[in-house]
Amino acid sequence: MKQNIYDNEQFFKGYEEIRNRKFNYNNLLERPNFLALIPDLHGKVILDVGCGKGDFANDCMEKGALQVDGIDISRNMIAAAKRNYKKERLHFQQAAIEDFVLSDRQYDIICSSLVLHYVADFEAVIEKISNAMRPNGIFLFSIEHPISTANKGKEQWIKDEAGELSHFVVDRYQHEGERSQHWLVDNVVMYHRSMATIVNTLIGSNLQIEKIIEPVPTNEAIEYLPTLQKEHRRPSFLIMRARKSN
Repeated sequence: MKQNIYDNEQFFKGYEEIRNRKFNYNNLLERPNFLALIPDLHGKVILDVGCGKGDFANDCMEKGALQVDGIDISRNMIAAAKRNYKKERLHFQQAAIEDFVLSDRQYDIICSSLVLHYVADFEAVIEKISNAMRPNGIFLFSIEHPISTANKGKEQWIKDEAGELSHFVVDRYQHEGERSQHWLVDNVVMYHRSMATIVNTLIGSNLQIEKIIEPVPTNEAIEYLPTLQKEHRRPSFLIMRARKSN
């Protein structure tokens, strides 16, 4: 069963509180590095997988995209996107990527921010995405870093006798599959995959990797949010850009 945690009232309230903070991990770390890999959007047809409230999809339209389709499994997210943005050729639909009907060679660019670690069958979804891309199309996505997802649900940061952080525990890295953790609510499920599995899945689906980023915070970002200092010890996010082979 596909998880739709963002329609859990308690979870969504907590998530909203985090995202509404000016200084958070998304705004200071994931988003700027993700946006740095966006190609020229003028005249492009784009799919935003896990579009949330539609901010990125709307930004794509502002930057010259011909059409943007945004999908999200969450009713809450799609309702907000439709409420916030009303433009021709900007479409939002409640759907999981596993269920969304895609035509071959339909999109020039497909993007997905912090969604695919919730997908159980990564290989099937990547193949589906690849088939929906036009030759030379761009696939850009971010996920939680495999170093981080490996040990979800267990103690991760170990402190020394003085109470200072000693090290981050990397455990069960080669044991791929479901991870359950407490994040705002109990039993939030995501899926751990090794770096090799992620990279080889892209290669096997005719996607040529162009860039990999493991975001490092700027000094300014750390000043705004001091907990970002830990990113120098273990990465939270993995961002990849790939191109569809002809």
